[in-house]
Amino acid sequence: MPTAKFVVADPKTGRCYQIEADNTPLVGKRIGETFDGSILGLEGYKLEITGGSDSSGFPMRPDIHGSRKVRVLLSAPPGFRPKRKGERRRKTVRGNTIAPDIVQINCKVVEYGEKSIPELLGLEGGEQSE
Repeated sequence: MPTAKFVVADPKTGRCYQIEADNTPLVGKRIGETFDGSILGLEGYKLEITGGSDSSGFPMRPDIHGSRKVRVLLSAPPGFRPKRKGERRRKTVRGNTIAPDIVQINCKVVEYGEKSIPELLGLEGGEQSE
């Protein structure tokens, strides 16, 4: 059972929560798609996939289709941050589809449930998860 770290961003509070869970229900989903938060124990929440990275640390890019690793010429993030104007570099990045070897999945809350995220995760006093 492959596990992944989900980094859930809450736009209302500006906080992020790290949750470890099984990523098999999300295999085949793409960046920009939404899923039910009950997979992570967040009942009533809807989450949108915003990115991620694989076991080697290569970031996912929304403009590359599939789940393969490719070397592309980049001039902007994600995957490359240019230091000078017009700088381009060939970098290895992942496609936009979640595969079993994705170990970190970034997502944000798009629909809220009745309880707050710290309550559902069992964090005392709304403390941020590390």
